[in-house]
Amino acid sequence: MDYKQLDIRPVPPRERHPMIFSTFDALQPGEGFQLVNDHEPRPLFYQFEHERPGQFLWEYQEKGPELWRVNISRI
Repeated sequence: MDYKQLDIRPVPPRERHPMIFSTFDALQPGEGFQLVNDHEPRPLFYQFEHERPGQFLWEYQEKGPELWRVNISRI
């Protein structure tokens, strides 16, 4: 699968999660994007589990310490 990058590092913190969820909600099943962040996105993972249970796959591609890349796909 070809993952389009969503680099949220330059985005103001309060706008990040809404941007990520709107990007995810626009996906068709089988599509995904690569989240690029400057810190561990674990709170986002828990938010996905709560708000989109059973709808996503979360695959780390890079785990810091300065850069995190996560492929997020819609099931």
